[in-house]
Amino acid sequence: MALSLSDATLPTYRRILTSLSGMIAMAEAHAAAHQYDPSVLLTERLSPDMWPFAKQVQQATALMVRGTCRLAGIAIPSFDDSRIGFDDLRSRIAETAAFLDGVDTAAIDAGETRMITFPAGGEQKTMPGLQYLQTFTLPNVWFHATTAYNILRHNGVPLKKSDFTGPI
Repeated sequence: MALSLSDATLPTYRRILTSLSGMIAMAEAHAAAHQYDPSVLLTERLSPDMWPFAKQVQQATALMVRGTCRLAGIAIPSFDDSRIGFDDLRSRIAETAAFLDGVDTAAIDAGETRMITFPAGGEQKTMPGLQYLQTFTLPNVWFHATTAYNILRHNGVPLKKSDFTGPI
């Protein structure tokens, strides 16, 4: 049985979105338990040249939506990156999940050989949909979600591997 693009993406994205929501809840609980303002975690970063936690979550969700739209051949919605509070991030995660649930899986699957043009590193790249998914979208979604996890862990939030990967 062949693995379709929608089967390779949508369940994975749902799992990552669930993990991001759980990480946010744990970050807020940790801050409350240690009596500090949880909003400080929103601007924490691993390195001065990396994006902060809130931007990592925003980027992971944006990549899920943009990648899915490009594969499905549909318009990419705009994102409001000015909203960076925990409630804002939870809303963005929920909106991303709802958007992905509404995309026609047959349209996503039809994108396997469609030539996809997208910005990357200050230039335009073009490649077939499957290659775009394998070499750009999925690795970048994982990178930003992992970085969000690592920022919280680095700041003492007691996350475990299973908080990122979900139950097996």
